[in-house]
Amino acid sequence: MTRVFSGVKPTGHLTLGNYLGAMRQWAAVDQHEADAVFCIVDLHGMTVDHDPARLRRLTRQAATLLLAAGLDPELCTVFVQSHVDEHARLSYVLECVATDGEMRRMIQYKDKSARERARGGSVRLSLLTYPVLMAADILAYGAGEVPVGDDQAQHVELARDLAVRFNQRYGHTFVVPKATLPRVAARVMNLQEPTSKMGKSDDSGPGIVYLLDEPDVVRRKVLRAVTDSGREVVYDREGRPGVANLLEILAACTGGNPESLASVHQSYGALKKDTAEAVIEALGPVQARHKELCADPGYVEEVLRHGAEKARAMARPTVDTAYRAIGLLPPVAEPALNAAR
Repeated sequence: MTRVFSGVKPTGHLTLGNYLGAMRQWAAVDQHEADAVFCIVDLHGMTVDHDPARLRRLTRQAATLLLAAGLDPELCTVFVQSHVDEHARLSYVLECVATDGEMRRMIQYKDKSARERARGGSVRLSLLTYPVLMAADILAYGAGEVPVGDDQAQHVELARDLAVRFNQRYGHTFVVPKATLPRVAARVMNLQEPTSKMGKSDDSGPGIVYLLDEPDVVRRKVLRAVTDSGREVVYDREGRPGVANLLEILAACTGGNPESLASVHQSYGALKKDTAEAVIEALGPVQARHKELCADPGYVEEVLRHGAEKARAMARPTVDTAYRAIGLLPPVAEPALNAAR
């Protein structure tokens, strides 16, 4: 069975984009058809300035929402990245295989570092090197497939390059993964900036539907969504991105087709109303289950503890093999205690 690895970064509240673009597929497809490993990648949340208490809070919230979205710990592995030391262990080894040029060519590094400098802030070294940590996340588990959006495809390519390079230099150690596009996912754009992805780290709250938004808040955000010039409802991603975004969200929530949905809506107002109600209906079960899980925090903690144990058992043999292959001396075993003592 193919092993699939995916992760979510707790740098903001999870959004409708996270749900329709990834989490729903993880629950409906991946955990049933693959050996699926899902990780809250909290170490990646420290690459820019952050509040420690908020990072902890968002990490727990992300884990709870993954379970609320339908991930079943009996079918898949759910854990927090920092709870498994093998991620950090392997990351440094892979840094010794990666090059400075590869890191500086990463598009997300260029974009994020430019934003940090524009704010007058300093750029952390971890922002440059975190794609190597992401490669370690993937390679430690022997993942054959990594379902990602277009914005993360370059990072999976780096993981592939590092795996091939390591295998050639030090002997076959890693499975070479491939990026896969989600089969049933939707690309959800910002409601106020429909040419930009609906990102959880974005500051543009009015354009983002969060998974825990109350129905009235969802309705208000969708009804205020930016549309386009003209009045006719037409599905045209390039020419009318605002309307196209609403149609794609409605299609994702209802199982419909954007082109067909366009033909049955006579006005932007009617489209917005139907989209808002479809989003509210889609998020209802997730919010209800989240409320139940919040009332039983011990269950979530147990899932994460058990998930970390499973993940550690999966990752450690590969990481230990990589350590030996690259020339690191194995630790000396502790002598057995004298039974008489």
